[in-house]
Amino acid sequence: MAPALDTLQRRFAVHAAAEAPACARLVDGVSFEDAALHFLEDSHPDAEGETVQLFVEDCESGERQCFCVDLETGDAAPCD
Repeated sequence: MAPALDTLQRRFAVHAAAEAPACARLVDGVSFEDAALHFLEDSHPDAEGETVQLFVEDCESGERQCFCVDLETGDAAPCD
């Protein structure tokens, strides 16, 4: 029997690269990328251009990842 989706979710702190970490919002997601996309759905940060850079931190482990998200397609890729 597969675990329910909500048991796989973790809590992440997400903020735009242009914002201070203190501006991060808590987001639940199944992965770093999922949390980044949920943040964009809920927050719609002001972005100049076609992409936004987000920092995503796992609240439990402290692991941090960066994503560049294409605002037109929703595609997310690790930052360079």
